[in-house]
Amino acid sequence: MGNLIAVTIDCTDAPRLATFWAMALDGYLRDDGGIIVQSENGPTIYFQQVPEKKANKNRVHLDVGAGDVNAEALRLKANGASVLENKEEGGHRWTVMADPEGNEFCVCPA
Repeated sequence: MGNLIAVTIDCTDAPRLATFWAMALDGYLRDDGGIIVQSENGPTIYFQQVPEKKANKNRVHLDVGAGDVNAEALRLKANGASVLENKEEGGHRWTVMADPEGNEFCVCPA
């Protein structure tokens, strides 16, 4: 049986993107032949340097939990993310954002 060991994100500037995600997830950087963000409350995220830029919508995305979705979205925006849209469906609301390389992620109630 296989075990999930990491979520891998392709990027053109691995150090920059890993630094953003370490800040976003209150994690720390590790360099084991590639740049890894490790956090206490989440999965290991590996940043793989590739030459091409993101071209289409993500098929997999990260959800970031927050006590105050608006405040967290503002904090992440101040650190290089962008707000794509605010969503509400079935009594739930969340903010769809993009990291500094355009990878979509959601900020959701914790």
